[in-house]
Amino acid sequence: KPIYELSLILSNEQYLMQSLNNTQVSFSSPLTCIHHEFVYQGMKHPQKLAVELDEQSLTYCELLHYVQILSLHFINKYVVVPGEIICQCVERSLSMAIGIMAIIMVGGVYCPLSPHDPQHRLQALVEQTKSHLVLVHHLTRTKFGCNFILFDISLILSGSNVNRENNVSRLENISITPDHIAYIIFTSGSTGAPKAIQIRHRNISQDMKSMVSIDAVKSNDIVAQTVRCSFDVHLLEIIGTLILGGTLIMLRPDGILDLEYFSSVINEKQITCIQAVPSLFRTLFNFFIETCQSIQSSCLRSLCISGEAFTPDLSKMLASYTVEKCLIWNIYGPAETINSTFQRIYPAAKITMIPIGLPMPNYLCLILEADMQDVIVHEEGELYLGGVGVFAGYLGRDDLTAKALIEIDGHLFYRTGDLVTMDNNGLLHYQGRKDHQIKLHGQRIELGEIERCLFNITSISACVVIKWNDDYLVAYIQSSDTTEEQLREHCQSHLPPHMIPSIFIILNKLPLNPNGKVDRKQLPSPKFSLLTSTLSDKSDIPLNQFEQRIHTIWCKVLHCDRNHISRTTNFFSVGGHSLLFIELYHRYQSVFSFDIHTLSIAVFLQQPTIFQHSQLLQTVIINNVKATQWHTLYIKEGIASFAQERIFLDEQVRFSSDIAVYNELFAFQVVRGSLSFNRLSQAFRYVLNKHRILRTSLIFNNDNSSLKQCITDLHKTFTITMNQTFENENELREIIYQTTINPNLFDLSTGRVFYAQILKHQISLDENENNSNEFINNSDVLLTGFHHAAFDRSSFPLFFKDLCLAYNTNATSIEDNESLQYIDYSIHERLIDMTTSREFWYLQLEEYNLEYRLSLPVDRHRLSNDQRSSSACITQVSFDNEISQLFLDYASIHHVTPFQLGLSILYAFLFKLTHGENDLCISCLNANRYKTELQNIMGMFVSTLPYRIQLDPHWPFDELVKYVQEKCLSILEHSHYPLQHILANLHIDQSIISFLEAMYDFITISPHSDELSLDEASFKQVSLGQSLEVAKFDFMLIFVYNPMLENNRLSFHLTCSHDLFDEITVTNIGRRIEYCFQQLFSSNENLNIIDTCFTSVSKINVILPEETQEMENTVFCCQPHIMNEGIFI
Repeated sequence: KPIYELSLILSNEQYLMQSLNNTQVSFSSPLTCIHHEFVYQGMKHPQKLAVELDEQSLTYCELLHYVQILSLHFINKYVVVPGEIICQCVERSLSMAIGIMAIIMVGGVYCPLSPHDPQHRLQALVEQTKSHLVLVHHLTRTKFGCNFILFDISLILSGSNVNRENNVSRLENISITPDHIAYIIFTSGSTGAPKAIQIRHRNISQDMKSMVSIDAVKSNDIVAQTVRCSFDVHLLEIIGTLILGGTLIMLRPDGILDLEYFSSVINEKQITCIQAVPSLFRTLFNFFIETCQSIQSSCLRSLCISGEAFTPDLSKMLASYTVEKCLIWNIYGPAETINSTFQRIYPAAKITMIPIGLPMPNYLCLILEADMQDVIVHEEGELYLGGVGVFAGYLGRDDLTAKALIEIDGHLFYRTGDLVTMDNNGLLHYQGRKDHQIKLHGQRIELGEIERCLFNITSISACVVIKWNDDYLVAYIQSSDTTEEQLREHCQSHLPPHMIPSIFIILNKLPLNPNGKVDRKQLPSPKFSLLTSTLSDKSDIPLNQFEQRIHTIWCKVLHCDRNHISRTTNFFSVGGHSLLFIELYHRYQSVFSFDIHTLSIAVFLQQPTIFQHSQLLQTVIINNVKATQWHTLYIKEGIASFAQERIFLDEQVRFSSDIAVYNELFAFQVVRGSLSFNRLSQAFRYVLNKHRILRTSLIFNNDNSSLKQCITDLHKTFTITMNQTFENENELREIIYQTTINPNLFDLSTGRVFYAQILKHQISLDENENNSNEFINNSDVLLTGFHHAAFDRSSFPLFFKDLCLAYNTNATSIEDNESLQYIDYSIHERLIDMTTSREFWYLQLEEYNLEYRLSLPVDRHRLSNDQRSSSACITQVSFDNEISQLFLDYASIHHVTPFQLGLSILYAFLFKLTHGENDLCISCLNANRYKTELQNIMGMFVSTLPYRIQLDPHWPFDELVKYVQEKCLSILEHSHYPLQHILANLHIDQSIISFLEAMYDFITISPHSDELSLDEASFKQVSLGQSLEVAKFDFMLIFVYNPMLENNRLSFHLTCSHDLFDEITVTNIGRRIEYCFQQLFSSNENLNIIDTCFTSVSKINVILPEETQEMENTVFCCQPHIMNEGIFI
């Protein structure tokens, strides 16, 4: 008998080890597949809430429905067969849960891919799985090449492009057993390549029963889903909760980093169970302490701590801030065996070290020394795990599987590589690793994988990566020809974020021990204060006091006393990590007084530099100014608003005084009943009394070049004009048109900015000859007009709401001196600190040639001294319901507004129409009612602003849309800055500004906005038609969405100046826009369909199909004297 087989174990110790593995528990329910248990729960309580994320939720019945729909889609379109691996790369969402369960339901193998991983790594992982189908959403589509089949999982909820067949009987014929693989998950590999762990249906099903057996989870739990998909715990949270019949509460992406949001979810959703790493619990409960929040009364029932060492001080903190009934667990288990051991923590117990405890029910544990012999009590040995959770092996790596799995006494065990001891009570204590594998914030990392990644850089001759202070990865590099920036960029393109070293230390030579190996003990300690103290460029130094404040906060959070952190350095490259970022965000909230609804932590994560944080936080200051309540100033005279100045100036500079371009008319025709002329007059006087802007004059002072407004008493003498009749529609349209272009309709200097007229229909007049002036009868028309200096589109519903109220209640004018008026707004807006906005707009237009005009296909040119006419050429195009719906679906899936999507289309179109001009600047309108109290004030608030984009021709359309969205959001914060100030700062005369000649807008028609009811009388708005429009701009594209229409809900109007364009030219431009639209959103295979994810915008075609056909049919003749071949020289 070999000496190593001699045992020193005492009999009582032998008994202790045997009792350790008395874990067998029988469960009453039979062993089934995951999806069978899920379907059972759906049938058992269909109306129970299954999954919820913020305002979105699905019951078990609804979730099962979507899962079945997607499962059938997999079978019908992608011919998925049992055992086939399907990858999913999406952020946390309802669609994530649907995708997981649908993959499993068709017998597929779910493989999660982290959206945060670099593209190179993601593609390598998919290739390793040999998966031909990847589920994505709009943010992750671009991470995969065209060699993969992609399905946008968001479509399952929107219903687009998904076969709605619901023949669920086809799903019953899928033959899989509990021994089939349910999912694989990649973990770090010591050989340099990630390895895929294969988990069977029965592994996770039986592990969850073990968790129920110890009371860690229950079927009526409300479980918080906090873990990212790169961590195997997310499967226990999602699959485990759904097969038990619990309720899953998902946090929005990066929600755990926003502690205020996370804590509100816990309280508002009545969370009962959370499983997370100790560092997250520590950060969360520190937040509760710092903010004096109490969760003593919360519904928390079970806290499962796993993934890292659980320390006694954390145990004390959790026990102090939770109710006594809350169970606290230390859960241990590698991904290869799921949850394997447990230890309940009792608050009253005085402990100095927390054990990983006992084996879970139906698990086995062995502690063996190097010769596979049992160790004595308190002696260190390697932990071997057996039982229901042991995995099926590593995908495609039989060599690794053979090393990891070993059969002992008829049971299969997994060699964990973890070193443990057993105490006199039979409890297991974790001691460390036998290799260089580490855990960092719950993520398992093989340091060898990072080292092999770095070794791919040819200039590196030696490399060692270590874990420092439980928070950082430090890479020591032996090289004479590389920089920290090169090393970091290489890692960022090949490794997931949690595996990128925080610090790179470049040495001429790494220290060696006598055996010639790297002596880790002799490696120099990382000096965090030296990370970025030397700046390569003075421009990297914080530029102003505000950036210096941010710099100071960073230094406090990072615990460093360095002189300078570069204003353009990434937070995570100077020792920052996710938990420190939570602290940074919390400090921002405290210093600058904002909540999660104002600026979420996700925005800061996407822009992680001092410069970017400074810009974000300055918007908070702007918003705080805007949040200050504005009150009436009790004035009747004051300076004009910025918007009034712009309209007044534009009317003087760009147009002749003989032309009215800012007469805004609305016509309503009586379709039922009649109105009292006197009551209507009284109602108008009531509205004019309430909204003083409708009787406010604008007077220009030549002495100081200022524009002043003054409230008049015109409402007291206001009368409705009734001096015209019409016999037919043509006569009506002519009257309205002449009124629209009448330059004398309004007089700003006297305050005559509102107009009302009754147009009597001749038939109505004949039928009511005796009382024609007392009543407004059927077919008569009410024509109202406003000067644009006193009225904008948002004022329209306010005016007619008050008019109806005044008429229907016979209201009389009452002086209200307490309400905020437009003239008050004009003063308040000038008190806003616009320093930040001035800098923003200067940077937006810096180096842009504001005099350069778009190369539009004009038919003639206007001389610089030519007066502009208002004559317009107009074309209108309506889209069918399919294209309209696909447009709206795209906006919904990509989380952009229709305005932003329409603007993206226009940019792409102009890029093609102008033969590749990529620095494009056009004007857009902003409602500019940025304060709550401005919502109910009539007046002119709209701002006209330049939207400049520097388009990359290689961008796919999706990338363009994302860029435009960011541009729009950044402009929104500074939309209150007036156009005239933007031009003044750039020392440019408005008369030569090119972007003012191209305009874009998107209008959504509100329900019933074209109807008006006054007592018994009903009105219908008269469509003014294209012929009545005037050209305020050379090129104006307006999209219109009318959800009330059954057909053609989406359309556009293209209005161009007849000074430059002929009718046929405008018509053809409209057709080209329509064709561009069809390529992006039509499902017609005969068209040149653009893949919005991969195909560059330069591939969009603006040559019409018939033009292409004409060119193809053209016969080019060769003249006899022309040589067919060139001369060879």
